[in-house]
Amino acid sequence: KENFSFSKWILLCFFFIALLIGVRIYYSGSIRFLFLVWNLFLAWCPYLISLCFKKTNFQTPGFRVLLLTGWLIFFPNALYIITDIIHLKDNAPIPLWYDAVLLFTCSFAGLALAFASLANVEFFLQDILRKKFMMPVIIFFLFLGSFGVYLGRFLRWNSWDIIHSPLDIAADIANRFLFPFSHSRTWMVTGMLTCLYTLCWLFIKTVPHPTPGHKKNRLP
Repeated sequence: KENFSFSKWILLCFFFIALLIGVRIYYSGSIRFLFLVWNLFLAWCPYLISLCFKKTNFQTPGFRVLLLTGWLIFFPNALYIITDIIHLKDNAPIPLWYDAVLLFTCSFAGLALAFASLANVEFFLQDILRKKFMMPVIIFFLFLGSFGVYLGRFLRWNSWDIIHSPLDIAADIANRFLFPFSHSRTWMVTGMLTCLYTLCWLFIKTVPHPTPGHKKNRLP
């Protein structure tokens, strides 16, 4: 029921984004921001994969490892969209505030899909890990996701490059881990994004929710 409600909400969000892009194309004659549709599709992929973690008919360890690996590969795509804010520029005749709303909505949708998929992974790991290990593992996933965002934004690697150019991407990753002091920007960006995503995750986890059956106190 929760997944169905979230799916309806995210589809409504996609419709709003499509409307914004359509209006922008109509008035500007430019398809400049049409790439956001592809980015949102890639952001939706890890959420779709994470839904399989709740299926009870997939219990083999090998399949679970494969599923978790696939989720980790696509997970940075959902976090990546917030970096599209760099495309915010004054592009007449479209007002700057219009593009700001469009990019913010896409970033919000991407983060929503990222954290919804992460919540499904957390649900899956509850039967495997002790509670005290859960948060460190989540932060580790966010670190890997942040590193993936760096690879995508600055080195222009894509998720499917793991299949197309595995040796090249492995060389770039190994170089940054073996010689960290030579790649200060890599770890500065990765660390900053990890802190940002962790703060967002903690906020979502700790935001107050009304207790079922709770009634508001009425003034006498």
